[in-house]
Amino acid sequence: MADYTDRSLPIWRRLSYSVGHFLNDLCASMWFTYLLVFYHSVLGFHNTYAGVLLLVGQIADGVCTPLIGYESDRTPGFRTYGKRKTWHLVGTVSVLVSFAFIFNQCLGCNQDTPQWVSLTYFIPFIIIFQFGWAATQISHLSLIPELVSCEHAKVELTAYRYAFTVMANITVYAVAYLLFHLQSESDQEPTLTETLGPIDINIFRNLSLIVLGIGALFSLVFHLGTKETKGGEGEKEVKRDEEESEEDGERRPLIPGLKAISPPQPLLSWKCWLEQPSFYQVAFIYMATRLMVNLSQTYISMYLTNSLMLPKKYIATIPLVMYVSGFASSFIMKPISRRIGKCMTYFVGLLLIMAFSYWVLLDDKMGDQIYVTAILLGAGSATILVMSLSMTADLIGDQTQSGAFVYGAMSFTDKVANGLAVMIIQTMHPCHTQVCCPACVWYYHDVMVIVTGGVAVVAAISLCTILIWPIRIVHRVPCISGLIDSEAQDRSEYSSDPPGTGPAVN
Repeated sequence: MADYTDRSLPIWRRLSYSVGHFLNDLCASMWFTYLLVFYHSVLGFHNTYAGVLLLVGQIADGVCTPLIGYESDRTPGFRTYGKRKTWHLVGTVSVLVSFAFIFNQCLGCNQDTPQWVSLTYFIPFIIIFQFGWAATQISHLSLIPELVSCEHAKVELTAYRYAFTVMANITVYAVAYLLFHLQSESDQEPTLTETLGPIDINIFRNLSLIVLGIGALFSLVFHLGTKETKGGEGEKEVKRDEEESEEDGERRPLIPGLKAISPPQPLLSWKCWLEQPSFYQVAFIYMATRLMVNLSQTYISMYLTNSLMLPKKYIATIPLVMYVSGFASSFIMKPISRRIGKCMTYFVGLLLIMAFSYWVLLDDKMGDQIYVTAILLGAGSATILVMSLSMTADLIGDQTQSGAFVYGAMSFTDKVANGLAVMIIQTMHPCHTQVCCPACVWYYHDVMVIVTGGVAVVAAISLCTILIWPIRIVHRVPCISGLIDSEAQDRSEYSSDPPGTGPAVN
């Protein structure tokens, strides 16, 4: 039988889907990389207050994510627009109307305004932004198992998606570098602009407006070019067209209607997912992955400016190098995962991150080596993120009717874990002023080692459990809410997993 893996969707549909998360990725890049820097070093917030704002955002995102996932599975969507795209549109509008206020000075505030007043001002905008971000993320991820059903096609679509994620990050850092460069050229005394301060408020405000403009354009491309379908309909269309074009009919069933009497697979309710051991295996892997990726992105700027004492332009150039290397590695993930499997590919990514952590641990005064370490961290982060998302898609398999809940639950673990981790790090900070004291030089150095190398070791241990007990869905009668319809059953004909066992990650 012919291989339809690489022909699951036309290239233009794969590209239009892939840009649907571009606005989210642009905003997430600014959120994780520059939020603490902006509120602490630019606006002068206390370390704990800056941590509270990030924690509020993560908690709001964590709470909204599973609720949106549950509602996204239940609601039919706006007329014929599709339930996933409807939620995507709601999320996009929420992000567009709130994000610009987060990276700007409090309206009506001045130097005499108490920090708790400014804190109260920013919190509603952060909550609206996180609601919109969660709605866009969950609806976009939930489209993967609905657009394609083949295992390698899911990896490919996830890799396309992450490639544009990397491009979004590259865009943010390139624009940030350009804005910092223009600022230094226009200043009469460039040495005064080497460190971050209130003078940079306009830089971050302009950067947020540029991000929203670019992201809105790509969101429009997604909504115009993506057709919401059911469970690998693109694959079925390709196969159906080839069957009709075969004159000898050798691929057609010998007995008409044979597929209609194939045993249907059960539907799993959201409660049943909570009884699946593999659900918790994948959730822990996903949480550890996000901790490594997001925390390293959050504290890389602090590490560069406070531990390595580099000029502020490096908070744009070093993350740019990281994501260029991630972009390059995203293109080789599919053939590597085919050859050695998802788990081993994930382990390769962990090895790259451990190498970065070990290098940072031994060398506290890096020169040009910082670019090499950035390449290691970028490639490793890209690898583990794509593989963890692919594992989640494999866990869902044909259970697309509850796919948004699964993605929502996974995202809930990572949002809460990231928020609590940042709050702990900010609370333990040895300095209590806007200017970094000598103690924080080593503090951010240790933070970078722990959040990369330490969490990577924990993720490797968790990965061993998947190698011992592969990811499988166990069907239990009390959890079953119905049967997958004939369309979904038709889809399972082309799956490599036996009916009733669910997908397994090797």
